[in-house]
Amino acid sequence: MMWIYILIFFTASRAIAQGTTNPNIIVNTTTSPLKVYVNRKEVFNLGSDARLICSNRTQNKSIFVIWNIELKHKTCKISFSNEGQNINSCNDGKSIQISNDQSFLHIPNFSASDVGAYSCESTYTGGNEDYRITVGVTAPPAVSTWLERRGNKIVAVCRAERGIPAANISWSVIGNHSVTQQNDPDGFVTVESQLEIPEDIDQENLTCIVWHQFWEQEKTFIPRFRGHPILYFIPIFGIIFILVAGFFIYALKKVILLRQCQQTDTSSKSPPQTEDVEEVEPYASYVQRVNSIYN
Repeated sequence: MMWIYILIFFTASRAIAQGTTNPNIIVNTTTSPLKVYVNRKEVFNLGSDARLICSNRTQNKSIFVIWNIELKHKTCKISFSNEGQNINSCNDGKSIQISNDQSFLHIPNFSASDVGAYSCESTYTGGNEDYRITVGVTAPPAVSTWLERRGNKIVAVCRAERGIPAANISWSVIGNHSVTQQNDPDGFVTVESQLEIPEDIDQENLTCIVWHQFWEQEKTFIPRFRGHPILYFIPIFGIIFILVAGFFIYALKKVILLRQCQQTDTSSKSPPQTEDVEEVEPYASYVQRVNSIYN
């Protein structure tokens, strides 16, 4: 019996190796095309030339490549085929390019408007690959820092404006501080930190530390008054000057009016001098004539 089982097993194995069928053994000699699905994320710096690769297959093995792009304000399609049936409905500089026998989607001068979902279908001999790529942008913030006088207190302000993602702000000293964040509709984020400077802290040793993933390392900034500190007292000096000038003008007008009144009173009490001159003149002429006779 053992020899019978060995003979049956040997016959079945030989039949499978030759690709034949057996009523009790079914061998599927056909294979379905390979299907690959990939999800990933890509982030590009603001203003850079972005390159999205759909598949690692070489161009000579690809039959066609289709990019379906979903942006915030529009959707468009870019495709390439070996038969020359190419489509580009984006009309914003995006294009399919080839380098080293490999195709990729080229996005020049990457901006916030290019952020979105990029779906790519690549078909080649033997199968196809579907990629869904979530594309984001990194933008460095514009940093400004300064000191403000608020009553009897001095407040340091550090602002990282319009960055993607939000910047991280810290101070070189520990104190009472607050952080606010503003999200713009276009995706940019502004972060502002305010620190109330303690009285025992030297302002020269105070620094604002800002970190952002666009930079290779964190940056430090020294807050200063916007102009000389005496400028903050200019409004007070101006008010004092206006009050003093107004009082001086008022006093000067009073003096002028008083003098005018005194001159008016004096002129009304004294008689006119023209009558005395007329009475003296005939006598003077008479004396002069008498002296001439005796001479």
